[in-house]
Amino acid sequence: MLRFLTAGESHGPCLTIIIEGVPAGLPLTEDSINKELGRRQKGYGRGGRMKIEQDQVRILGGVYRRPRGAIGATTGAPLALQIENRDWANWQEEGWPPLTVPRPGHADLAGALKYGGADARPILERASARETAARVAAGAVAKALLAQFEIQIGSYVVEIGGIEARITPEERLADLAARAEASELHCPDAAAAETMREWIDTMRQAGDSVGGVFVVFATGVPVGLGSHAQWDRRLDARLAAAMMSIPAIKGVEIGPAFENARRPGTQVHDEIIVAQNARGWARASNRAGGIEGGISNGEPIIVRSAMKPIPTTVAPRRSVDLASGAAAATQYQRSDVCAVPAASIVGEAMVALVLADALIEKLGGDSLAEMKAHMSAAPL
Repeated sequence: MLRFLTAGESHGPCLTIIIEGVPAGLPLTEDSINKELGRRQKGYGRGGRMKIEQDQVRILGGVYRRPRGAIGATTGAPLALQIENRDWANWQEEGWPPLTVPRPGHADLAGALKYGGADARPILERASARETAARVAAGAVAKALLAQFEIQIGSYVVEIGGIEARITPEERLADLAARAEASELHCPDAAAAETMREWIDTMRQAGDSVGGVFVVFATGVPVGLGSHAQWDRRLDARLAAAMMSIPAIKGVEIGPAFENARRPGTQVHDEIIVAQNARGWARASNRAGGIEGGISNGEPIIVRSAMKPIPTTVAPRRSVDLASGAAAATQYQRSDVCAVPAASIVGEAMVALVLADALIEKLGGDSLAEMKAHMSAAPL
């Protein structure tokens, strides 16, 4: 089993990540993790926090120490990672200012009621999307493991504020991801990206925020990850839960699920055809998104996620002051206008973590070499 825990607050000294279950012998460097952290910080529509933080990870445990510059490898023990919060220094003198007017759409009110007290600041600090930097660091480790088995993860933005990218079914996923990587909006359609950019500027001027939809995909996934045998072993259920755990994600589908719901079955289910390949068969399409019966079927896994507009807006919203009980307007807390491009990178991390866990579950083994031996013997 691969599992991870994060700790830390948005304006605390650091974020800490513990990852358990990584097999021994996996080559791993801080630079490879930092590359993923840098991808998360990009994207048009981000706020001032990204100008302060320059996320860099420190590997504190679980990797065999080698001479400077050499590539270390995991030991099989839990990995301990740390990311410094540079903005913490700016909050040292006065500490966290109280927040007694909860912001609609945030965890402020529900969290304050659950944990007691009129100050929602402790809720804000932990519920903040700053925590997703820790997930991206953990996901970088999962990606490193998946790459050893030629499983690749990518993503791209398909919609922001109702503006949709034009993508044809014939386009290769790798090409879409490559074009997205070169875009500030992480969108493979340059014309749509420019319109998205203009809309984000309009929303910024209006003191508003904007959401969207992104796709995360995985190629090279073998048949047999997940299981139909129990509800919590189904791969699509695990992926959906992981994606819904990302702040502001309110909808997830595997493949074009909602479009499928509007079609007759003969236009939805992927026919199996004879093919001149190692398996002897292939799929005529991939409307199932790579998963059937909770099990990976060998096709690319496609996960679409919908992100609501960020609840923090410059324009005030009606609320209530928990300290006095009087009506009050929300006060602006520094935030992004649009974080959909960044969310797609977080989505990659969560998909990678779920697939790495499922791969370890399928193959077993305490070391990378043992996993590879099992992979060679598995009828996948």
